[in-house]
Amino acid sequence: MLVKILSAAVLGLEAYQIEVEVDAAKRPPGQSIVGLPDTAVKESRDRVRAAIENSGFAFPRGYFTINLAPANIKKEGPLYDLPIAIGILSVSEQIKEMNSDNVIILGELSLDGSVRSINGVLPICLALGKKKRKVIVPKENADEAALVEKIDVIPVSSLKEATDYLAGKIEIKPHKVDLEAIFAQEPEYGIDFADVKGQGHVKRALEVAAAGGHNVLLVGPPGSGKTMLARRIPTIMPPLLHEEALEVTKLFSVTGLLNGKGSLVTTRPFRSPHHTTSDIGIIGGGRIPRPGEVSLSHLGVLFLDEFPEFDRKVLEVLRQPLEDGNVTISRAHSSLTYPAQFMLMAAMNPCPCGRLYDLKQSCTCSPLQIQRYWRKLSEPLLDRIDIQLEVPRLKSDELSKMPVGESSKEIKKRVIKARNIQMERFKGTPIYSNARMTPRQIKKSCVLDKEAEDILKSAIVHLKLSARAYDKILKVARTIADLELSEKIRARHIAEATQYRSLDRNPSISSG
Repeated sequence: MLVKILSAAVLGLEAYQIEVEVDAAKRPPGQSIVGLPDTAVKESRDRVRAAIENSGFAFPRGYFTINLAPANIKKEGPLYDLPIAIGILSVSEQIKEMNSDNVIILGELSLDGSVRSINGVLPICLALGKKKRKVIVPKENADEAALVEKIDVIPVSSLKEATDYLAGKIEIKPHKVDLEAIFAQEPEYGIDFADVKGQGHVKRALEVAAAGGHNVLLVGPPGSGKTMLARRIPTIMPPLLHEEALEVTKLFSVTGLLNGKGSLVTTRPFRSPHHTTSDIGIIGGGRIPRPGEVSLSHLGVLFLDEFPEFDRKVLEVLRQPLEDGNVTISRAHSSLTYPAQFMLMAAMNPCPCGRLYDLKQSCTCSPLQIQRYWRKLSEPLLDRIDIQLEVPRLKSDELSKMPVGESSKEIKKRVIKARNIQMERFKGTPIYSNARMTPRQIKKSCVLDKEAEDILKSAIVHLKLSARAYDKILKVARTIADLELSEKIRARHIAEATQYRSLDRNPSISSG
């Protein structure tokens, strides 16, 4: 006898329908799972057997062949436990009159028969929810699955509950979530830009960066507030749109970062990996490819503190996603692409001892040491950073006398207004911010008047700017104009954008 149960597989961020075929034969007891399963899938034999027996059923005698079709797609993880168990119970006729047509079944089983949460539920539901159908999922994944409106989400907490539902013994109402209520919740960060005294020029630059999605490098001595400022960037970032929230939530879902943390990610990610993180940890990959930090920062911020302390190889692999906005990981049997439109926020000392240009203490580094320190950062990488700032340490009397600065809430209002202008500008394109403008869009949206053009030409000559740096200045100037609600880029916008190329103005730092 043969029974077919519908399930799904996740490959990267894409999902595919899978048929779990269970065939019973009168042979010596045993099981075999075929169809390109990984170790976690093969181990389901023991979990399924214990779950069936501990749920009040008898594990049937005979030999079971379990095929996960199509066989050319790699099957990973324990999400096939529940459909396999239901298939075995159905083929042994312990579930009678089962209605499983057009029902997708997902879930990991515990030995006691309870259903555990799994990864990748959202991309599965998005891929399979193009037509009306039912999806049986673990109760912990119900909110995540219900984000897809076209499907009926049936949450179950045990194997017995799932079999009773399929046999018509109990009724389970489809689970729903209130998307409006989720988006209406105000995030609580616990930190604010008002906490930071002084550094007005840095705060202004970070406002520009948040408004246009620009990459930032902060250079300054220890104690100048670089990390404090960087960690407050999320408090002024615009909220995610519905489509953006689904993109970010999919990435968190496949990596298991979503379970127990709500159904939908509505705030922009802020990732801060340690400088010992490998290139695979940053970019993604591994034997079974997974998204790295650049993808987990998609539509948010990737903060790299102690920037030069990261391995040179790690820093160089950042160049491609910074330029393209995605990462492609190729393996022998497949090639996976993950989105990576992140805003890079980096912080570093100006020299190994950190006291170069410090007003309190003198630097103890030799010119050669400073040169070696800066050579860890290649010119092509620095060229991809739109805003480069020196962050001086404040004097003690300035700290005590400085008034309370502007709150994150007030800054965020201006950022949102600027982003709304950009959303209108790039309507119908996959671009969300000025930082992602293509050369054609730069030519169309960054028209300069005569005075602004003269200032930019002068900057190119005196700072010896590259073609990429020229484009970066235009993009930043466009954002500054958007913050002022100005349709045209004026001379003052170009002048301010040029001031944010600190390393270009002071090449002795980067060259040592």
